[in-house]
Amino acid sequence: MASEAPTSALSDAARLRSVGRLRLGPGGDAAFDRIAGIVERLVDVPVAVVTVLGADRQHLPGQVGLPEPIASGREMPLTHSFSRHIVESGAAIAVPDVRDDPRMRDNRVVQELGAIAFAGVPLTDSDGLVLGTLAVMDREPRVWTRSEIVLLDELGEVCSSELRLRIAREIAEEARRAAESAHGQLTLLGELTDTLSTTMDIDEALHRLGGMVAGRIADWCLIALADQSGVVRHVWAAHRDPARDAAAQRLAEESRAAGLDARSLIKAVRHGSLAHHADRLGFACHLVVPITSPGTYGVLGTVLLVNGPGRPAFTDAERGTAAEVGRRAGMAVDNSRVYGRQRHVAEVLQHSMLPTLPHVDGVDLHGRYLPAQDGASVGGDWYDAFAQPDGSLMLAVGDVSGHDIEAAATMGQVRNLVRGDAYGREDEPGPLLAQLDRALHGLQVPAAATAVLARLRRDHDDYLLSFANAGHPPPVLLRPDGEVEIWWESPEPLLGLFPRAERTTHHRRVPAGSTLLLYTDGLVEHPAHLIDHGISRACAVLRGNAGLPPDDLCTRLLDSAPRRADDIALLVVGLH
Repeated sequence: MASEAPTSALSDAARLRSVGRLRLGPGGDAAFDRIAGIVERLVDVPVAVVTVLGADRQHLPGQVGLPEPIASGREMPLTHSFSRHIVESGAAIAVPDVRDDPRMRDNRVVQELGAIAFAGVPLTDSDGLVLGTLAVMDREPRVWTRSEIVLLDELGEVCSSELRLRIAREIAEEARRAAESAHGQLTLLGELTDTLSTTMDIDEALHRLGGMVAGRIADWCLIALADQSGVVRHVWAAHRDPARDAAAQRLAEESRAAGLDARSLIKAVRHGSLAHHADRLGFACHLVVPITSPGTYGVLGTVLLVNGPGRPAFTDAERGTAAEVGRRAGMAVDNSRVYGRQRHVAEVLQHSMLPTLPHVDGVDLHGRYLPAQDGASVGGDWYDAFAQPDGSLMLAVGDVSGHDIEAAATMGQVRNLVRGDAYGREDEPGPLLAQLDRALHGLQVPAAATAVLARLRRDHDDYLLSFANAGHPPPVLLRPDGEVEIWWESPEPLLGLFPRAERTTHHRRVPAGSTLLLYTDGLVEHPAHLIDHGISRACAVLRGNAGLPPDDLCTRLLDSAPRRADDIALLVVGLH
């Protein structure tokens, strides 16, 4: 988050340029409306908004709770904006009562919308310029808690990532339109865009870039990417002649080991300590283009394009194409970094919602959550375990539909409802899930979820386990003799579809020395196979690793899963 507002006219112009690239028109935006809805539910406020501030208007791409005509028009004058103070200061603001704040007490929003309490965090572009806010309002005085501000900050980072990605896409579209004047350039750049857009891995993206540029624009190329201190940490080289590939890789390795900045590295390749490697590749004429960030226009690295003897100098068209290659390489680098930050925020949010498992005598509990390999790296899968006052242990694994931050937020609500409904009660799991179903409908929690809920009790040398299953994959038990049981039962519907008066409780006697596995479908599902195949694979892992501690067994189970289009939660329970 920006710590202070940019004050120069240049910075303000850059901010408005970023806002203009968002192409905010009338009507809302589904993604930002969803985030506003999540904030409204989790913070429990009547109004939640995502704002973007233009030169004279405040746009509202996301909102919950605003009256008409603002709710439909999605904009208001800056005179009605609390968020402009966040844009001016560049920092979060939390005001318990705006009537006591000299900056806000005369704002028309106080009278026209009844806004009394206000809190918001800044949304920034890739350059740290504040474009708008994620904000909430209450119609009565309210002291905002630290956890509420932290939640706003985390979701604000998700909003910022979305804004940056949209700006980057618009910049890419501007570049594409500019390149349409030259058919040859358009062909190459179109292929380059398609190639770079299929990966978010920087190394892979620039490796592909080198392979496309060598032979299309120049005989060979050297691509250098610097870290935040300016030192080149990543170097790739490619030659049009496969026989010279080994020499190109040696140049890349020595360039990486030199520890120079990008400008010094190019000098070393042209005239200095690395020139002998360049001579082996053929060095007659060259062109240097920067790799630039589409959001900040800062230089991230350099592309050196070289033709050997006998090749003509670079044409103006080739120079224009080379400059565009640098810009598109910058877009790939910037998108990869934004994507990495977005995944990190999503993972932090997801893991913050997972529980600390209790320590119970005779029971070895281990839970794991693994995000999907693609997408937002966050979803609705969860596991839980908590001890009851009567000495029993509740176990739960569930999966809220969806693979995004909204699913993760809903998952947190469902998990807490499970805990609140079950703690301190002696009811069997079936009635507890039926009550959870009623609570989801009565509290209007927008969830469709599968779940297994179980209660575990010690009974002399064995354990008694009762469980209920709402549309979830069956529990699996590894017995002390090495046999594996799959607890298939007649399927019952998902939670949240419609209230069910009764749900069935199933009972098992489990010998000490057994291991119980509860899991979500990401562990066993694969598009090319039935779920039975995946469950059989998990059973084989259990059977083949019966002597491992539960924590190591979790690792083996996760390693056995196919490439993950879905997230995975699992709970391994060792019974001694």
